[in-house]
Amino acid sequence: TPTRTIMEGIEHRIVEVNGIKMHVAEKGKEGPVVLFLHGFPELWYSWRHQIAALGSLGYRAVAPDLRGYGDTEAPSSISSYTIFHLVGDIVALIDALGVEQVFLVAHDWGAIIGWNLCLFRPEKVKAYVCLSVPYLPRNPKIKPVDGMRALFGDDYYVCRFQEPGKIEAEFAKGTPELVLKNMLTTRDPGPPIIPKEGTVPNPQSQDLISKPLPSWLSQEDLNYYASNFENTGFTGGLNYYRNLNLNWELTAAWTGAQIKVPVKFITGDLDLVYVSMGTKQYIESGGFKKDVPNLEEVVIQEGVAHFNNQEAAEDVSNHIYEFIKKF
Repeated sequence: TPTRTIMEGIEHRIVEVNGIKMHVAEKGKEGPVVLFLHGFPELWYSWRHQIAALGSLGYRAVAPDLRGYGDTEAPSSISSYTIFHLVGDIVALIDALGVEQVFLVAHDWGAIIGWNLCLFRPEKVKAYVCLSVPYLPRNPKIKPVDGMRALFGDDYYVCRFQEPGKIEAEFAKGTPELVLKNMLTTRDPGPPIIPKEGTVPNPQSQDLISKPLPSWLSQEDLNYYASNFENTGFTGGLNYYRNLNLNWELTAAWTGAQIKVPVKFITGDLDLVYVSMGTKQYIESGGFKKDVPNLEEVVIQEGVAHFNNQEAAEDVSNHIYEFIKKF
């Protein structure tokens, strides 16, 4: 199968970082390290195509399961998932790889960790290819979750994720496979809303069960995700969202700071982050370039939604290579 071919030569190991055991997938023994950080609700596996591509182009491609995901440890306390923990894990991983610097590639929550790594420890990042989520500068006037609630209401997904156990119980009404299928394949460009009466669409719904998978996501891929989340549940990943307001308090010292690392930004024109969260305006108004002065290129992929590293895998791999080979 195509997936087997992609998986060839990818090796797995556990490394000790920042007090936890972290699972890492890697391909390529020599060459500069390209470090891939996944988002929610994903795994190292989201980068399978890029690991195969970059690993065969003379790079050492490395993708961890982030804290709380997959085969990486998931501390039980919510306060173990602050941005300092998440970035600390990655700094320790870079050290464990025995290198001073990496090329960073990140998507969704991985992108948020990536921006903060560039903010706290810019010397660790040679260049950054960011997917989907742009730099979100700290607004000193309002906490992020409060701001989202004011804009989108209580049913906005980030707001619904805040109360421990609540959304987990919603997800449990369906199987991990259906919850993941729903999230990974949605092409609704509006802000993600989860009404109180249940997840949308209902994880049991026949429509969702019979909905065909897109060409870029095979049943085998979905099974891989589902079996992992059956083991771990979703709490680890949800805890990232539960620290958004705390992170705002913790990062007060960086208010107004710019990101100085060279950056290439890639998003799909159907990505809900691009369409519904002000990203388009932020890019077009020049705000993004002001906050990230070394933003070298913005790529908008036509007809591509949120999970662009999987949906437009080859295009994304080519963009990464074209950018990092300059350095």
